[in-house]
Amino acid sequence: MKTIIATLAVAFVAAVTGVAGVVYFGLINVGADDPHTGPVHAFLDTARNRSVEVRANDIEVPNLDNEAQIRAGAGNYDSMCVGCHLSPEAAQTELSEGLYPAPPNLAKTGIYDDPAKTFWVIKHGIKASGMPAWGKSMDDQYIWGMVAFIKQLPNLDARQYRDMVAASGGHQHGGGETAVGNHHGDSQAEDGGDHHGNSGADHHGSASPMGHSDSGTHAESSSTEQSGSDHHAPGSASDHHAPTPTPTTHTHADGKKHVHED
Repeated sequence: MKTIIATLAVAFVAAVTGVAGVVYFGLINVGADDPHTGPVHAFLDTARNRSVEVRANDIEVPNLDNEAQIRAGAGNYDSMCVGCHLSPEAAQTELSEGLYPAPPNLAKTGIYDDPAKTFWVIKHGIKASGMPAWGKSMDDQYIWGMVAFIKQLPNLDARQYRDMVAASGGHQHGGGETAVGNHHGDSQAEDGGDHHGNSGADHHGSASPMGHSDSGTHAESSSTEQSGSDHHAPGSASDHHAPTPTPTTHTHADGKKHVHED
């Protein structure tokens, strides 16, 4: 028995040392352009699926056929998800192609076999992937709206998708909304602009890459400065000459006029 225990202990130490060596010498390539080996991928895929299944098991799924809820989900999906999970007939994006594991094309696959799993993933996210935990800023009712919309998504064509997004309230999730700079479709113009109503323009009135305003803005600024410099208070140091006197005309009783200089 002692021999067996000693052998197991040695094997354990050797395994730990080997793993530590692999990590220390950087033998694991964590680049997103280098896929996992088959066994590692199978292990991680199984671990993820089982983790979601166990944690979503007790989630009660509400009615997902409410049209207003589905429309609200369309606006949030287009603002928050479409860059990775795409829309009907859309081409791959830089995000959807560059992430690993690759995000599923929900316009084709729809939700998990159980809506509760989709809700859990949207709310809690997935570690070491590009999937955020939207539940940190989004109320449950809005997450369910996204689940309801994703359930319908594979049945929509591109026009139906655009119409549904246009009829939605856009990016909304119960408070804490922020402008979403990279997102997406129709909502980009709504969320990407500044607070002065200029979509995509900088605070100088233009979208020049170096942050400079356009020539029209410079001209307006110069005109304003020049106009301001021409209006000095009387008696100020900037007055270079006295005001021009205003002549007055006096009419005599015999009808003759005489001009007086003040």
